[in-house]
Amino acid sequence: MNLFRWFASGIKNFFASRPLAGQNSLLCVTNRTRNTILAASLEVADNAAKRNKGLLGRERLLPGEGLWIIPCESVHTFWMRFPIDLVYLDRKKHIRKLKSSVPAWRLSACLSAHSVIELPAGTIRETQTQSGDVLEFSIAPSPLTMNNCDVEITN
Repeated sequence: MNLFRWFASGIKNFFASRPLAGQNSLLCVTNRTRNTILAASLEVADNAAKRNKGLLGRERLLPGEGLWIIPCESVHTFWMRFPIDLVYLDRKKHIRKLKSSVPAWRLSACLSAHSVIELPAGTIRETQTQSGDVLEFSIAPSPLTMNNCDVEITN
């Protein structure tokens, strides 16, 4: 592969994997299949520094919070202080794999995934999320109205 093609494919891949949010914005993630909200305040880890840090150093995730690591096929919970739920997604935002209440000092992977969402333990059970469900992302509302996402859910 020549240098120009290599550079052009790198630029294309960079922009193709960018999520909806800007650098510091939060997202809302809705399970379209179950008509439930998984997180109303979802941070995006879309660069190497954010992906490497992940949730390390945090005391906990509050209900409605989460972290979307993109791209990502595997995560670890080494040095974590709390269990988390993991939702693995393909490029079309279909759920490929779920792991509930993953404790500290574990590894988890889904080689067919393109990204993973880390949520507070119990979120998968509470929202009845299942493999195959389709998720939708939108810009999160202002902090004053964090209870609801600005997504119209229709059947």
